[in-house]
Amino acid sequence: MVPPIHGETTILDKPEMWLGKTLDEIIGYRLSLVRGVMDFDIQTPSGRYIESLQELALANKPVESEATFEKRPIADIELAIKNGLNTDSAPFGPVAALKTFRTSSSISVDRRLEDAYYDKDLQAKNAIVSLYKQGIDVSIIQRIFSLGMLGSTKKRRLVPTRWSISATDDTISSHLVKSIETNPTIDRIEVYKYSHLGNYYSVILIPDQVWSFEMQEAWLDTFSNLGLAVDFEDANGLDHYPSSIAGAYFAAKLAVTEHLSKRRRKSGAVVLREIRSEEYVMPVGVWQIREGVRQAFTDRTNAKREFENLERAYEYASSSLSVSQNEWGRNSKIYRNLKRSQSRITDFFSSTCS
Repeated sequence: MVPPIHGETTILDKPEMWLGKTLDEIIGYRLSLVRGVMDFDIQTPSGRYIESLQELALANKPVESEATFEKRPIADIELAIKNGLNTDSAPFGPVAALKTFRTSSSISVDRRLEDAYYDKDLQAKNAIVSLYKQGIDVSIIQRIFSLGMLGSTKKRRLVPTRWSISATDDTISSHLVKSIETNPTIDRIEVYKYSHLGNYYSVILIPDQVWSFEMQEAWLDTFSNLGLAVDFEDANGLDHYPSSIAGAYFAAKLAVTEHLSKRRRKSGAVVLREIRSEEYVMPVGVWQIREGVRQAFTDRTNAKREFENLERAYEYASSSLSVSQNEWGRNSKIYRNLKRSQSRITDFFSSTCS
């Protein structure tokens, strides 16, 4: 994707800079980018065009580039629906078949990315985690993974954008889950809130020795019928692809595990997301879920609330949402399990040791 302007254009394709921007502003950034398309063998992430894109991905600032097209770029609605207007990827502007593409000969690279790129023995998942620990933005890691720049030589592949987004979020969050296993638990039930771009979040952290995570999404369709999707994992991890929620699941999980890791604590977690279609008129990608949940943990306007009772916590969590507390609870596996008041074996150990 190429911007039709010169200068500092980083914000046009960096979701970490979009928090606080309006939906119109974000859509404006994306629609200003012209997309050149060309077919490639995913098994072979090499060749002149791919290598030019890989050089761009290593850059630590915007690079002058030039693209020519087979015909005048136009808005391709079918391609946009297929590749842009989904819940994982941000939308894009006019599209045309690419004829030629070249970049400036002088590119200042990020040495951290370059080291990972040239390490042909480092497994992709280890490279992703290493770059994250070094402070590389998640969106940048997703991009270089998509371009087949990570992993051992024989296993490098071009990866569709939406897959690279979910894979990166999943890889990092799964690593963080393991890293917090020996941390002490939080003391009380905690509830955090945040809303932006027509998405309303309530995050519930629950004291527990064993990791569990659940995400629920709710929305009203065009006939005002309630739609609700749920996915869940326990300490064994996710045993299926969360098809009902897809990439949003991994984005939210990353934000939650990141927060717990920074605090050096552990807990179970439930993320409630309400999508208000009259406000969220165009999906802009799962980045907004990751950044929205991240912001919930730091937002000053909705400070953390603590509860001893799960009912009270759910009551507060749902108070800013249209869906009722009973509806969220009825569809929650974590809520139902905790309400059964069955003692865990870890509770028995803690009581006999005290």
